[in-house]
Amino acid sequence: MTAPSSPETLLRVSAIAFRRQGLTILDAIDLTLRREEIVTLIGPNGAGKSTLLKIALGLLTPDCGNVWRTPDARIGYVPQQLSISPTLPLTVRRFITLSVAASASEIENVLTATGVPFLINASVHTLSGGEWQRVLLARALLNKPTLLFLDEPAQGLDVSGQDATYALIRHIRDTTGCGILLVSHDLHLVMASSNRVLCLNRHICCTGHPEEIRHDPAYLSLFSGANIQNLAVYQHRHDHEHPLCDHGHHHSSRSSR
Repeated sequence: MTAPSSPETLLRVSAIAFRRQGLTILDAIDLTLRREEIVTLIGPNGAGKSTLLKIALGLLTPDCGNVWRTPDARIGYVPQQLSISPTLPLTVRRFITLSVAASASEIENVLTATGVPFLINASVHTLSGGEWQRVLLARALLNKPTLLFLDEPAQGLDVSGQDATYALIRHIRDTTGCGILLVSHDLHLVMASSNRVLCLNRHICCTGHPEEIRHDPAYLSLFSGANIQNLAVYQHRHDHEHPLCDHGHHHSSRSSR
């Protein structure tokens, strides 16, 4: 894939399709991520959100289509689930440096950036859910990423914890200028935190700036029957298919500004 014309573009996914065991997981997906931008993937369970994130990250190979990342990209990643064996004694300091060497000041800096420098010598097994999410973010920031991939970063947190996590993510974008691709189901918070939202259910149902997409008929139909003011739980109503690798069609797609 040739490089995009805009130097602000960090990631471009084009005409992606992905199948497993005869099932279409993703079909005809296009996505662009720019500097200082949060793009959030939303959709029901099984919509392909985490699969698309892993394809963009390079952990999965699509059946067709292309992924372009800027050649000088530095990547940070917070997975949806990461379990540490309770029999493994591990401090936060040691956990953060398992995959990358770092100085004491670099470790302190990322923990300070995520608000938990006091946890540096704590056992990872004693952390609360919110503390663990902040440590995972700190670990992802150690590489000084230009591209940050976050899969359900507020999973399992209460509403105040979710709000604090998304505020931190916005702060990371604002202070580092990185591009962030985010998977979430916390829709009431996503709308306040994202530059663009992509509604996914194996294909792109609609996409755009949060204020634009709120009034998109396709978006409203996705959440019919739900409380639009509080979209933490919703039903995605969709009952048709698209041919695999039919690159010329998206249902109710909207371009972003």
